[in-house]
Amino acid sequence: MPLSDSLLQALHSIFGDALHTGPAERLAYAYDNSRLNAQPDAVVFPTGHAQVEALVRACRDHRVPLTARGRGSNTTGATVPVEGGVVASFERMNRVLRIDPANRLAVVEPGVINGDLQRALAPHGLFWPPDPSSSPWCSIGGNLACNAAGPRAVKYGTPRENTLGLRAVAGTGEGFRCGTYTSKGSTGYDLTRLLIGSEGTLALITEATLKLTPRPSTIRTLRATYRDVGAAAQAVARIMGQPVTPCALEFIDETALKLARAHAGDHVPLAGALLMIEVDGEPETLDSAVAAVSAAARGDGLLSLDAAATAEEAQQLWAARKALSPAQRTIAPDKINEDVVVPVSRLPELVQGIQRLATKHDVLIVSFGHAGNGNLHVNLLPRDAAERERAHACLAGIFALVIELEGTLSGEHGIGRIKREFMPLALAPETLHLMREVKRAFDPDAILNPGKLLPAGSA
Repeated sequence: MPLSDSLLQALHSIFGDALHTGPAERLAYAYDNSRLNAQPDAVVFPTGHAQVEALVRACRDHRVPLTARGRGSNTTGATVPVEGGVVASFERMNRVLRIDPANRLAVVEPGVINGDLQRALAPHGLFWPPDPSSSPWCSIGGNLACNAAGPRAVKYGTPRENTLGLRAVAGTGEGFRCGTYTSKGSTGYDLTRLLIGSEGTLALITEATLKLTPRPSTIRTLRATYRDVGAAAQAVARIMGQPVTPCALEFIDETALKLARAHAGDHVPLAGALLMIEVDGEPETLDSAVAAVSAAARGDGLLSLDAAATAEEAQQLWAARKALSPAQRTIAPDKINEDVVVPVSRLPELVQGIQRLATKHDVLIVSFGHAGNGNLHVNLLPRDAAERERAHACLAGIFALVIELEGTLSGEHGIGRIKREFMPLALAPETLHLMREVKRAFDPDAILNPGKLLPAGSA
């Protein structure tokens, strides 16, 4: 139902011209990369913490849903305002407030673009490790909301491991700080890690204190091709079982390679599977590290192992990975993009199980992703209504397989709208009950991002 005049007046007093209720603006903020859509009744553009506090209080007073949004790169519908109400786009809160090399931290607003932050940190010889593939346009707030990581997480961790503290506004309208400006801290409950990955259902983040890492001086890029996915998956387990941790370890299956080759050209190799491997460090230690990882990559089923001699060659080696998303869209605009995680030692079973399910349901599946974490992006590519129906049945089988292998439903995309119905597969009723109680403490009137993350029937 439309917003009341009293709420519109309250929003106008807070935001002035930064309140939009026209059809064009509402449509522009109705969807994300999941392709789900639902129009909000209004869109606002906060520029400071005090505005966010006033916004949440106004929405709570009127019992109106409030959905926070970054740049809309989420793939699970987490930023789609499924119950209408107000969308708060944080794109104008985009300042890097502080870079502190001595303490290896940066303080930023949530609308800062990941890639822009990395460029600001480069002159200081530092970086923030999370690097999702959408880093040129995704925001830090969105990275935190979904705990989105990327290839470097295998060595450096996710946003949870790389965030020291947050400033936020709970669903009560109360602002608060959590965390520290120090690399160690043991003072009360860890609300920082709780908020990261909560998809805007507990509080709206207005500021983040990020833990920075010195940028290694040298990176070596390797590409290994294998006879089949089983051989590649076994190689991943060997690589992660030896002392040197690569800074990227990406898996691409045969179907994905064929698609990438058709899209990007014959410099993309054909094989049963491919691993992209990067090792970083200082020149005096890098040769031995690369040798150790290369030895682990070799084994039964290896077809080739190539090293890039220059940055240009490294870019060519990465061509297959970068070509995958556009290649998939050309054949299946309605692709189902999931990211599941299993223990690295169970990765061979996951890959082989996905192949069996693809055959059983007669659905084209492309698998690739962050193999060093056991985090695969499983892309189902239905091309018509019948295939879409089979794909959804197949997806349920994939999730059941993942849980059987002691894995979980998401590594970095989050749950959002699309996967919430599967949460009871992954979490016991007692655990879900505790999550509902946490939600109730932060957001007693359930106005923050309703219809997301927790399964239907919960707050």
